[in-house]
Amino acid sequence: MEESIKSRVILILGILVIIFFMGTIRSCSTEKKLKLTLADLDREKAANWDAEQKTNEFKKEKNILEKELEEVKDTYGANKKALLQEQLVNQSLKEELQKVIKLKDKLEEDLKELLVESKSAKPKK
Repeated sequence: MEESIKSRVILILGILVIIFFMGTIRSCSTEKKLKLTLADLDREKAANWDAEQKTNEFKKEKNILEKELEEVKDTYGANKKALLQEQLVNQSLKEELQKVIKLKDKLEEDLKELLVESKSAKPKK
């Protein structure tokens, strides 16, 4: 009887050893998968952090460029106003020049007439 109990205990212990051995193998396999998953997660976190840093840099650059754009728009508006004023001044100067040219032409005609009259008046004396 003692022999049958020993063989049953050995059988039970053998089955338990096999069960524990399978559990250990499964645990090692799960741990390996977990390490791979954690490594993937770490890489993903690093990639996300890099992307976030780049996004922040782009936002800063965008803000700077928007400020520069506003300054350029303001400068453009001021230059446009100044150009319009200069064009108006040029137009008025052209009109004045046309008036002066007409007056000059009139004065030249009057001078020619006076010269013709004075030449015609001199021979009579």
